[in-house]
Amino acid sequence: MLLAALHRAITDLALEGRHVLVAVSGGVDSTVLLEGLSRLAGDRNLTLSVGHIHHGLRGGEADADEDAVRARAIGLGLACSSERIDPRVLREGTSNRARPTLQEAARSLRYEALGRIAHLHEADHIATAHNLNDQAETVLMRLLRGTAPGGLGGIPEHSEDGLVVRPLLRVTRGEIETYATQAEIGWREDRSNASDAYTRNRLRLHWIPELTREFNPQLLRSIGRLAESQRRDAEWIGGLVDAASSKLWAQKDPGTSGGSAEGRYLEIVDSGWEDIPEALAFRLARRAMHDLGAGRDVSRIHLQRIWAFLCRNEAAPGTQLELPGGLRILRVRGGFRMGRIGVDE
Repeated sequence: MLLAALHRAITDLALEGRHVLVAVSGGVDSTVLLEGLSRLAGDRNLTLSVGHIHHGLRGGEADADEDAVRARAIGLGLACSSERIDPRVLREGTSNRARPTLQEAARSLRYEALGRIAHLHEADHIATAHNLNDQAETVLMRLLRGTAPGGLGGIPEHSEDGLVVRPLLRVTRGEIETYATQAEIGWREDRSNASDAYTRNRLRLHWIPELTREFNPQLLRSIGRLAESQRRDAEWIGGLVDAASSKLWAQKDPGTSGGSAEGRYLEIVDSGWEDIPEALAFRLARRAMHDLGAGRDVSRIHLQRIWAFLCRNEAAPGTQLELPGGLRILRVRGGFRMGRIGVDE
């Protein structure tokens, strides 16, 4: 079943004839992904190499993971590269609000490192071992913490640029472990995965199994279908947002900050906002915040304030609305200006 799922994923993700860097931590998911793709590589004309990221957080255990991944790659006759990162660096010297969690910092640096390794190996894609359990955990975490509809799309099958692909996203962890056991594939266990100190672990170890037993034996696949449906809807809605934003604002870059978000601002028209449906207006406001580098800070109340302010055609020039991330909207003659700007601009 797992190999059949990988066969379909190779076709769906257009991987045949491509060079794929497989991101391998040493755990069961990524080890099975590597072994499965290795078994299919000849028939599907895949070129494989292996990338491993050492996070520097688990001492000797992490060193042993790295050694195990290298040994497995050698056993399969594959090139392997490893890179060490320190997620704690991204958390230093930042405010509590702007500081990423350790997991967020690790994820950011991990993808950057995998990108460098992929470039080194001249790989077309990076394959990660995210599976259906990861998808369900992500959707439920976002739902419990509060999310916009787009957040229910969960983990996509591939990144926007197509570099990162996730061939196991429709496969459950149970199916992965069954395959590993039957094929006698050994793997490394990260002891932190069994700790209840992390919310995601509690969700994985206790809440999802209980919901599955008590409410829906097919819970994982139900959530997976929800996420897939939401992503398809989001793609369509995104086209509407693109079309509307091109009519309602123009992005300006005076070149003061090398093209960074700090130097950019939006020139926004001052008419038509009151006629836009709320759902579209909120998505436009979110897009504007994101484009200007403050997407992490936005909340529903900010979206409401932005829309209400832009509907105020009678506001006098110089009137302004302050927003998170150092942003503000300034009423100017003939429209509005949004960015990190002063009232005298």
